[in-house]
Amino acid sequence: MKKNRYLLSVIVLAIWIAVIAFFLMILKQNHFEMLDFSDRHLVGASYMTMNNEFYKIVSEEISQKVEAEGDQLILRDPALSVDRQIEQIKEMLDMGIDVLVLTPVDWESLTDVLTEAKEKGVYIVVVDSNVKESALVDCTITSDNYAAGKMIGEYLVSQKQEAKVVLMEHSTAKSGKDRIKGFLDAIKGYDGIEIVDRVECEGQLEIAMPKMKEIIESGTRFDQVFCLNDLASVGVVAALDEKNMLDKVDVYGVDASPDAKALIKEGMMKATAAQFPSRIGKAAAEKIYDLLQGKSVEDYIYIPVELVEQSNVDTYSVERWQ
Repeated sequence: MKKNRYLLSVIVLAIWIAVIAFFLMILKQNHFEMLDFSDRHLVGASYMTMNNEFYKIVSEEISQKVEAEGDQLILRDPALSVDRQIEQIKEMLDMGIDVLVLTPVDWESLTDVLTEAKEKGVYIVVVDSNVKESALVDCTITSDNYAAGKMIGEYLVSQKQEAKVVLMEHSTAKSGKDRIKGFLDAIKGYDGIEIVDRVECEGQLEIAMPKMKEIIESGTRFDQVFCLNDLASVGVVAALDEKNMLDKVDVYGVDASPDAKALIKEGMMKATAAQFPSRIGKAAAEKIYDLLQGKSVEDYIYIPVELVEQSNVDTYSVERWQ
């Protein structure tokens, strides 16, 4: 009898909880429907990958501005998959975004989805790396990537009359292509400087490290490595260090990430071209709201880069990005 009463009490309590939960849900839905979101803007963002502190800093700058304006940011991570990026952009278009912030995984493959975005009246702000059809973009904000590669190449030829160089590349990213081109243009005409291998690494540590090991094991003779970014540089340094080759090979990169600056300070890496993700993010945030307010914006904004090597690395913070 007591068990039946206890069971009945439990059932009654459960019913009351369900009834209360139902009414709370109705009240919440009615409250939500009463709120006016008509003046709020929706900003969608798709960077190349979030497996890179650089993009996290860019996104943080944009997010702070969007939140301060009372608007909403939707962030998606394509993880270096162009198909996933296209799918995610289409999803954000269906959600009704007003602005798309984009770093293309593949600079040549987004024309159709960006055309769709423009047809829907969406503003497009590209950061860090260009898209091929620049006419579809309202504003492109990047580091001067060509200058970054050229800067490293000029530094190398100022240090070496002869060198055998390995290039670590990411050819589907326009930023990576521009850095490699700048480097090659800088060393052009120096007969003692020879490119002995070019390797695709997607700018990722976990790809660059085993690729570097393969080059070492193949017996290729080299004494310089230029990496399109510092994630790749750190992977290359790790592979060379494992083989006790850092005293024979100089490593160069682009970014001036905290890890790269620490390696330069310790003499394990030669130099890098500093990027400024905070400046890129702030510029993007400013242009987003200029566009939303109907103001004209520049087609291209280039953020200058700076050479970081052992003699000046202490003027940059090793603990954080600049």
